[in-house]
Amino acid sequence: MDYRKEYTRWCALAKGLDADVEQELAAIRGEEEKIQDAFYRDLAFGTGGLRGVIGAGTNRMNVYTVAKASQGLANYVRKRFAAADRRIAVSRDSRIKSDLFAETAARVFAANGIDVYMYEDIMPTPCLSFATRALHCAAGIMLTASHNPSKYNGYKVYGADGCQITTEAAAEILAEIEALDLFADIRMTEFEIAGIRDTAEANVSVAHSVTTPVMLETATADATSTEKEAASSHSATAAVDMDAPATGHIFWIGEAVYTDFVENVKKQSVLGPDDSIDRNVAIVYSPLNGTGRAPVTRTLRECGYTNITLVKEQEMPDGHFPTCPYPNPEIKEAMALGMDYAKRVQADLLLATDPDCDRVGIAVRRADGSYQLLSGNETGILLLDYILAQRTKHGTLPKDPVMVKTIVTMDLGERIAAHYGVETINVLTGFKFIGEQIGRLEKEGHPERYVFGFEESYGYLTGSYVRDKDAVDGALMICEMFCFYKTQGISLLDRLQALYAEYGYCLNTLHSFTFEGSAGFEKMQKIMQNFRTDVPNAFAGKKVEKVLDYLPGLDGLPKSDVLKYLLSDHCSVVVRPSGTEPKLKIYISISAENQAAAEACEATIAAELGERMK
Repeated sequence: MDYRKEYTRWCALAKGLDADVEQELAAIRGEEEKIQDAFYRDLAFGTGGLRGVIGAGTNRMNVYTVAKASQGLANYVRKRFAAADRRIAVSRDSRIKSDLFAETAARVFAANGIDVYMYEDIMPTPCLSFATRALHCAAGIMLTASHNPSKYNGYKVYGADGCQITTEAAAEILAEIEALDLFADIRMTEFEIAGIRDTAEANVSVAHSVTTPVMLETATADATSTEKEAASSHSATAAVDMDAPATGHIFWIGEAVYTDFVENVKKQSVLGPDDSIDRNVAIVYSPLNGTGRAPVTRTLRECGYTNITLVKEQEMPDGHFPTCPYPNPEIKEAMALGMDYAKRVQADLLLATDPDCDRVGIAVRRADGSYQLLSGNETGILLLDYILAQRTKHGTLPKDPVMVKTIVTMDLGERIAAHYGVETINVLTGFKFIGEQIGRLEKEGHPERYVFGFEESYGYLTGSYVRDKDAVDGALMICEMFCFYKTQGISLLDRLQALYAEYGYCLNTLHSFTFEGSAGFEKMQKIMQNFRTDVPNAFAGKKVEKVLDYLPGLDGLPKSDVLKYLLSDHCSVVVRPSGTEPKLKIYISISAENQAAAEACEATIAAELGERMK
C-alpha cells in the first residue's frame, strides 16, 4: 500500500461522518512517521474481527474501517443466507465511539437489505452471543476492545451459532472486505428505529422498501488539486455494484431477550435441594466502567446475594477508564481501587469484570484481614472442582462429560477432570475454540456433555446457552462457590491448597512484551522465527523434551502461530503473538514440590526468555 497516496485520498474523501477523523488527518499533515503508521496497512481482520487504536487511517478503528468491515460482512451474509434469514445482532460496550461504530454498522447492514437487532443500551459480549442465537440471526457483531486501554476499540464478529467466527468464515469475510473500496463501495442508509423485537418471527409484519443507498464517497470541493487527483483516479477504476437491495430495518432488542439471558445464567447453579448456604457475604463489585453493572448486580441479587458494595468511581460506563488505564482484571493495578473498597468495608469477596463483561477477576480475604488476588487459572480450577463435585454428588453429570480448556491453561485442570471421570479437550488460545467444541457437541446431538470451559485469561462458561466466556455466569458461580465453602468454614484459599495437596503444586504465569507500530510488528515476526530456528536445549536447566509448533496445524487444530516447549518435570513454555494487541505473550507452567521452588524456577525461565525479547 502506498501510504502517502492513501493519506492524500483520505484527506479528500473522509468527510462528513466523523469530525475527529478530519481533524486528525489535518493534524498529522507533514508528520511522515505518524502518516506511515496510520496508513501502511489495513487493520487486520481475523477470527477476532478488528481491533486497533481509534483514529484516522486504514490501520485504525474509525467509522470508515468499521463501515468497510460491515459491508464485507453484509456481502457475506447476502451470499450465504436467504433473504428471510438475513438478520444481524449488534451490541456495544462503553468504549469511546462504540455507539457511533454500532450505529454505522447498523446503517450499512440495513442499506444492504439486512434487518438489524440492536441493544439500545450497552450490553456485555455474552448478551450479544445470546441474542444472535435467540433471534436466529445470520451473524452478530460486538463493538468492543475487551480489556485493552481506552485508546483501543474493536469489532468482534459472531456466526449464526453465537460463536466467534471460524478461521474459514473469517477468510471468506476478509475476501469480501478486501474487494471493497472504503469510500466508493459502501452502502449506508439513515439510522431509524422501526420498533422493538423480542423474537425473529415478529419481524415478518414489517414490509421492506427499496431505496437508493447513500454511498460513502463524498464531494471534493474543498480538497487540494493533489487530493482531487488521488480521489478521481481511484473512482474511475472502482467496480461498484449499484443494484440496490431492499432496505432492511433496525430494531431495538426487547427486554424479554435480556431477561431470558439472565434466567439462563441463573439456571447454571449446581446447588441441590439439600444444600443450605449462607448468602449473606459482603461483596465488593467493580464493573471497571464497563457493561457489567446492570446484568451482574441483577443476577446476583435475584439469586440472593444482596450485600453488594459497588466501587463508585468505576460503577458507571466511561470509555476513558479514568481510574484504571488498563481495565483488565488480570492486572493488579486495575483491581487496586476495588481492593481499597474491600478493606474499607471488610468485604469477604471482591469481584471485577472487564469492560465487555466476559472476564471476571477476584480477590478473597485472608485470615489476617489482608486480601489475595487469585489468578484465572486458580479460579478456574476451583470452579471446575466445585462444579464437578456438586454434579457428582447430585447425580447430574451427563454421560461422557467433557471439559474444554486452552493449551495455555493450567494442566492441573486436566488431572482434576480425570478424577471425576470427565474428558478434557485442549484447544487453541481463544474462547471461540471452546465455543466451537460446544457447537460440535450440539451437532452431534449432545450439548449436555459440555460441563465447563475455562481459559487462563479469566474466562469461564458453565453452560451452552452462549458460545463465549461469560463474566455474569462467572460472577454468579464464584459467589455460589464462595458461600458454599464459607458455610462449611472453608475459605477458597483453603480449598485451593487442598487441591494442590491432592494433585501437586502448579504455578502458571503470563509475561507480555509490547511491540508498537510497523517496526514492532516486524520485530515480533523475527523473534517468532528465531524461536523456531534457534530452539533452546533447556530453560533454567529443565530440558526441552519436545517442541509443538502449531503453525502448520497440529492435533487437528487450526493453523496458529504458537510454539509450545514441553520441558522435563511436567513444565512447559508457550510463546505466541497476541491476536488482538501488538504483544508477544509467554506462558510459563511450573510443577514443583512447593510454591517457593516453583517461583524460583519460574523467575529464572522468565529472565532467560526476556533476553530473547531484546
